[in-house]
Amino acid sequence: MPHLFIVDDDEDILSLLARFFTSYGHDVSVARNGIEMFKVLEDATVDLVILDLMMPGEDGLSLCRRLRANSTLPVIMLTAATTPMDRVVGLELGADDYISKPFDPRELLARVKAVLRRSEPGRVSAATPTRPLLLFDTWRLDVARRELRSEQKILVPLSGREFDLLLAFAERPQQVMSREQLLDLAHGAAHDVFDRSIDTQVSRLRRKLEPNAKVPTIIRTVRSGGYIFTPDVRPG
Repeated sequence: MPHLFIVDDDEDILSLLARFFTSYGHDVSVARNGIEMFKVLEDATVDLVILDLMMPGEDGLSLCRRLRANSTLPVIMLTAATTPMDRVVGLELGADDYISKPFDPRELLARVKAVLRRSEPGRVSAATPTRPLLLFDTWRLDVARRELRSEQKILVPLSGREFDLLLAFAERPQQVMSREQLLDLAHGAAHDVFDRSIDTQVSRLRRKLEPNAKVPTIIRTVRSGGYIFTPDVRPG
């Protein structure tokens, strides 16, 4: 079973979630702040981090930014903040999902399962069963390994959401796709994500793919239409 890592300064939440996920067979580690978090990550192999947004000292957004700088480890944010902008910031920093407090642990379990499915190595989209490697522009997208590499074979860290969105684009080059279509393709029609999240993820992908993210040529915005992935895509 996946090893879950819960980071929260609330002892009651740590205890509740540790008992809950353990009852479902998961290995669980806990930490109360960023210092403890990175000590655990140095010594343990974890599959997903459940990270509280509001903590004393270094907050969850800062920790997520540091984690995402050199890791693709899936992250679900726990947040008492409910405004769209707070959620956008979390996704902007690379969180794979978020859930607002108070929450039902069973809903969090469902989110954990969904994020782990999206992040699972070897997961291949049904639309590309015979194309595990997609080449476009100067990039190599390894569908089986869920990796993006540059022309110099440098690995570019992508969150699970970012990879799924890039794969949706690469499977449908030169097609104008609305935000609703991209949400359905990348995250599933039933996934509870507000529309602005697609814009946030596109912005992050542009910064990683484009020579000049302010003048994008790979993922272009189509006025009143959505987005279009412009490069030719060929199998590797």
